Amino acid sequence: MLCMTLNRSDSESGGIMRIYKNAWFAKFARKEKIDDDALCDAIRRAEQGLIDADLGSGLLKQRVAREGAGKSGGYRTLIFFRSDERAIFVSGFAKNDKANLNALELVELKKAAKEYLAFSQHQIDALVKIQILTEIK
Repeated sequence: MLCMTLNRSDSESGGIMRIYKNAWFAKFARKEKIDDDALCDAIRRAEQGLIDADLGSGLLKQRVAREGAGKSGGYRTLIFFRSDERAIFVSGFAKNDKANLNALELVELKKAAKEYLAFSQHQIDALVKIQILTEIK
């Protein structure tokens, strides 16, 4: 499985990339039939520097392919991202449903990204335990 390679220790950086999705995104992914391998692929591309849009403050917009349609006709995902450490899928939408974030959404998501990326691993583990986050393995 693709995520297994991302969640193992990277010999060059020494970091461990851990990937999560929040409860809202998990429900969205289930409804839209976006599997964990597609999410892991989006993070693998980001780790390689292939980022669709860096919105600042650790917030990325990354495309995920729609089954049978490819990335251009697929979904846009919003991810709180810190290379070699943590990625949290927090929102998603089909390109034909929403073009871009409005200014207020962008400000609020950047603020949330800073907060989540500042959490210790212990705090993240606590969010997993109470099912606010789910780790992708």
